[in-house]
Amino acid sequence: MRKLMKAFVRDERGVSAMEYAVLAGIVVLALGAMASTFSNSVSSMFSSLFSKVSSAQSTGSGS
Repeated sequence: MRKLMKAFVRDERGVSAMEYAVLAGIVVLALGAMASTFSNSVSSMFSSLFSKVSSAQSTGSGS
């Protein structure tokens, strides 16, 4: 039993998968924080873009 426990403690195959999971979690949290921070400015940017495209379309089709 002691030999099995030592082998389990020394086994590092799952460590890299754990590190990638932690790194992925950090990236998800960072993206979520950025999305909540910039949500208003991105929304206003797309609204402005939509209104400009709509006005250009109506101006161009009237000619």
